[in-house]
Amino acid sequence: MSIIEPKMTQQFHDKFIENNKQQALQRGVVKNGISASAQNPSAEGNNVPVFSVDLATGKVANQKQSGRCWMFAALNTFRHKMIQNFQLKEFELSQNYTFFWDKYEKANYFYENIINTADQPLDSRKVAFLLATPQQDGGQWDMIVSIFQKYGIVPKSAMPESSNSSNSRDLNNYLNKKLRKDATILRNLIEAGKTGEQVQEAKAKMLEEVYNFLAISLGTPPATFDFEYRDEQQNYHIDQQLTPQTFYDKYVGVDLDEYVSIINAPTQDKPYNKTYTVEMLGNVVGGKEVKYINVDMTTFKKLAQAQLEQGESVWFGCDVGQSSTRDSGIMALDAYDMNDLFDIDFTMTKAERLDYGESLMTHAMVLTGVDVVEGKTTKWKVENSWGEKVGTKGFFVMSDAWMDEYTYQIVIRKDLLSPELQAVWEEEPTTLAPWDPMGALA
Repeated sequence: MSIIEPKMTQQFHDKFIENNKQQALQRGVVKNGISASAQNPSAEGNNVPVFSVDLATGKVANQKQSGRCWMFAALNTFRHKMIQNFQLKEFELSQNYTFFWDKYEKANYFYENIINTADQPLDSRKVAFLLATPQQDGGQWDMIVSIFQKYGIVPKSAMPESSNSSNSRDLNNYLNKKLRKDATILRNLIEAGKTGEQVQEAKAKMLEEVYNFLAISLGTPPATFDFEYRDEQQNYHIDQQLTPQTFYDKYVGVDLDEYVSIINAPTQDKPYNKTYTVEMLGNVVGGKEVKYINVDMTTFKKLAQAQLEQGESVWFGCDVGQSSTRDSGIMALDAYDMNDLFDIDFTMTKAERLDYGESLMTHAMVLTGVDVVEGKTTKWKVENSWGEKVGTKGFFVMSDAWMDEYTYQIVIRKDLLSPELQAVWEEEPTTLAPWDPMGALA
């Protein structure tokens, strides 16, 4: 290995000091920060929030200090339908309700994975992967579908936000402490030769403690409730003694099995027009399998456009932190010019970013509009879940080129797929490793 020689570093220093341009850049960046110094004002002008297809959605929601974007995005797609069908105003579904059941199910999913890997050493990659983050706020589309199908949904009035759903750091910290402690107990029981029944009895006691922990922290999920509201004409409505399942059936009524996850992962290990799943990725044991079809970007965007043109918003996952401005809500490749600022070429292909850990899905939002000019998509309207103080009252603009580079997943009605892709969907998926970037949780 070659060490850094002081003489070489001194040469770098001397050249930097002699470069007046770098001295000027240093003053600006030290004072204002990297992103502020590199921000490109023209990106906002190139991405005006006007769209040829623009769906009515109501106000944006706010996930606050939590990682529940995937839940918010899914519930927002339902809210859009309810606002239109029942003429609602200022309406939200309970994110705290789905949060409770997701945490409860993730605990059981973790326990089962610990049991299934008990024959492996602690330093095996799979066990280390499980223990690194026993559970977290994030998830994927098929995971939230599993929650909806098992537990239904409720309006926000039936289970409002709590301090710990709005700011989930303490909840996650202590729940993960418990899960790691329980992992030691389960592995020790199996190592001691206890029967499967005895192990499951111990797990049941652990789950009771998890339930109690969540009920104390988040509140108790309602088994029945009344739904009261006034529509936009101020007409009063009340629907009594609903269950979460009957509420879903009556007010949403979407057959979630008719929706499929489409990804764009242009890496060599994932040929297009094939299906994939990810090992140990999920939340509900016995729930919906996480499954994707990988397609090229042209097909990907045509499917999203088709669903929007039919009046239906699109759940999607992306790497939101890449080349995007939080205040003005611009997601564009020219939002910043880091290459010129530092005279460094940061360019990588989408496949290289995935393969080398530079990018993966970090956030889920909803496509609610698209601008189509002379048959070509130019930009997309994005409903975020960060409140109204960012972007245009909470809505972002995503350039078409940014979508190409940093969007990884959309959820599309199965009937919009070509016959060929519908046939592909029925194929048995290839299983990816637990740490594959397509297994990232938004």
